[in-house]
Amino acid sequence: MYLFAPDRSPHFESRHLHVNGKNSMKRKGYLFERVADIDNLRTAFCKARKRKSAKTDILEFSRNLDANLSRIRRELLDGTYRFGAYSYFDIHDPKRRVICAASFPERVIHHAIMNICAEHFENYQIPYSYARRKNKGTFAALERAARCQRKYQWHLKLDVRKYFDSISHEILYGKMERMYKDRKLLDVFRRIIDSYHARDGKGVPIGNLTSQYFANHYLSFADRYAVEKLRIPAYVRYMDDMFMWANNGGELREKGALFEKFIVENLGLSLKPFVLNRTKHGLSALGFILYPNAIRLNQRSRERFSVKLTEYMTLMYRGEMRETEFSRRVLAIYGFIARADARGFAGKILRNWVERHGLEPGESGRELEQRREERAGFESQQQRSRQSQQQSWLPPCPQLKTAD
Repeated sequence: MYLFAPDRSPHFESRHLHVNGKNSMKRKGYLFERVADIDNLRTAFCKARKRKSAKTDILEFSRNLDANLSRIRRELLDGTYRFGAYSYFDIHDPKRRVICAASFPERVIHHAIMNICAEHFENYQIPYSYARRKNKGTFAALERAARCQRKYQWHLKLDVRKYFDSISHEILYGKMERMYKDRKLLDVFRRIIDSYHARDGKGVPIGNLTSQYFANHYLSFADRYAVEKLRIPAYVRYMDDMFMWANNGGELREKGALFEKFIVENLGLSLKPFVLNRTKHGLSALGFILYPNAIRLNQRSRERFSVKLTEYMTLMYRGEMRETEFSRRVLAIYGFIARADARGFAGKILRNWVERHGLEPGESGRELEQRREERAGFESQQQRSRQSQQQSWLPPCPQLKTAD
């Protein structure tokens, strides 16, 4: 089903776009009881505690798991659960962002909702939206953008100004009503949406599971306008970063202006100034600079990799990080830069680190091993025993089959 008349041009890559699933535009009902089902809440608990089971609030919740899940279920059913128990902290990556973390019981509810509703949000997405979607993600978006850089002569980069803080509560809730007719579920959505305000009537908190789905869904209507109405030859969106390609720069600029007008008038958002350029000059996107025949790390990614690798090497050298943890973290950052032509970059950082610590080339591994042996007691047996006792009684979780 199309929101706009599909393009019949043989050059329009998105002419076969459709909403996933049969009758997916039909409003969904009778879902609230499934959200509040005790088995669904237990599955949600297991997802919410994943990789965080040693945290104090999760341990306390787990000690009386059945009673706590029953309380959540009861308060959801009678409409008395109060949303908005948030804690706030800042990150600088590199610009300052305020992260809003919901309480653990609230995170359980967010997972319970998305266990049931994630597929409906997915059905509204086009194939070229890549954030917060199964089998998509940063690298899939990067691969498509790289193909478009090779195929087209011009690109246009668009970015929403303060996106999460600018999402209108009324517009977002209206989109929930277009998707659902279950009044109890809509009431929960309303209370979650209204539990946070960046300014009057606007904003969803960065850090919440539901916020990620809300934010991705909010711009899905702009996606469809771009590909089905404006007939942009090629398009990619990763959350609020949007990219368009064409062979005619003037036409691309005109369609970008129409796209901006749609976003302002229909979504109440504003865009940062356009970045329109020839593809041969490179496109800065998703931590990389994409050229028609090469992918390079941008300056921010280079600095981040250098800082992280140096930090992990230093902690390993001091015996303050286990080898398994060191390997896991280093593999993660190497996996990111492996997408770019960065040969020699990581090696240069390692050589500089070795020289700075007075080690001989080729001997750093033995030196690190000696340091680990000298400081093998940095985590005492008593600490390991206490951690084991804390987690040994945690309730088992079934194998999760639903998507995160």
